[in-house]
Amino acid sequence: MRIHIGSDHAGFELKQNLMTLLEDESVDWIDHGTFSIDSVDYPDFAHPTALAVEEDGGVGVLICGSANGVCITANKHQGIRAALCWTAEIARLAREHNDANIICIPARFVSTEDALTMVGIFLTTPFEGGRHANRVSKISC
Repeated sequence: MRIHIGSDHAGFELKQNLMTLLEDESVDWIDHGTFSIDSVDYPDFAHPTALAVEEDGGVGVLICGSANGVCITANKHQGIRAALCWTAEIARLAREHNDANIICIPARFVSTEDALTMVGIFLTTPFEGGRHANRVSKISC
């Protein structure tokens, strides 16, 4: 499975941990940065991650301190449905009901274990379709 991932400095450590922990799960990470804890601007990494997901139809993971910045940035892209998730249940619903293609994780508010659980759920939960498909079709402008 190919997953595009990006973070700012606040999410760098969690990003590295997730990539290491999911290495054995046959996950092909495409890392769009950042590559250190040096202060950076989150749009510089959220835009390339979102663009890559948009172009290849895959899924993405974006991480920053609150996840608000990367989520807002990613959702500027027409083909992206980025969801800010802080619990496993929200990650599941983001996929099932909203057909989200990027999960945004607030590094300052969730543990590595919780983030790993959310990403696992996000990657394995299918879109439910049905009544949700009509709603999702109304999202794009």
